[in-house]
Amino acid sequence: MLVTGVGRRAGIGSVVADRLRADSFDVVTTGWRGYDARMTWGADEVAMADHEVDFADPAAPEALFASLVAEGPITGLVMCHCESVDSDIRSTTVESFDRHFAVNARSVWLLIRAFAAQLSGGTSLVPVGRIVALTSDHTAFNLPYGASKGALDRIVLAAAVELAGRGVAANVINPGPNDTGWMSPDVRREVLDRNLQPRIGTPSDTADLVSFLLSPAGGWINGQQLYSNGGLRP
Repeated sequence: MLVTGVGRRAGIGSVVADRLRADSFDVVTTGWRGYDARMTWGADEVAMADHEVDFADPAAPEALFASLVAEGPITGLVMCHCESVDSDIRSTTVESFDRHFAVNARSVWLLIRAFAAQLSGGTSLVPVGRIVALTSDHTAFNLPYGASKGALDRIVLAAAVELAGRGVAANVINPGPNDTGWMSPDVRREVLDRNLQPRIGTPSDTADLVSFLLSPAGGWINGQQLYSNGGLRP
């Protein structure tokens, strides 16, 4: 299994990778400390990922798979990486817009393409691969992030159709707001007020669903955008 977006220990990607290892999956990870370092929370002192990869580079996905397949085929692709810098319609720069789409949409397409290229032997009745990507429905005041995540949705759902005959299932998870250390008291109160359950979502909630989708029991779920947010209301 390849899990991307493994940065801070408190982040979703790290927790997902740990859960999959606990469930006996063979896991390799990527992260990009340069992203965390320029965010307010900063990067952890010790790198969590096996490989440092900047997915703003269009050559990165193919190069990554070329280095990994020497150890054998990758049968699962879990994409937790993202670019997320708050800005609205008036304040978003062209540079920021382009970087969001490069990391959140273009790299997803290129990763899926490289993933599919190294698979063999699958049919619609003999599954050989699973794809899971994390999305968001956040748009206002986070324009480039939300717009690029919308593009991610379409790419992954297209993969579910186009790769079904090769034995690949592909799904999107919307985890809603997760408490990874970025929430202010006001944000926490707002999320609690809007949720049907009296708590904030955690990365382990997302990891539970990812693990299920990658398991034999999750093989019948395909081409879906799934919400794992405790019943968060608009």
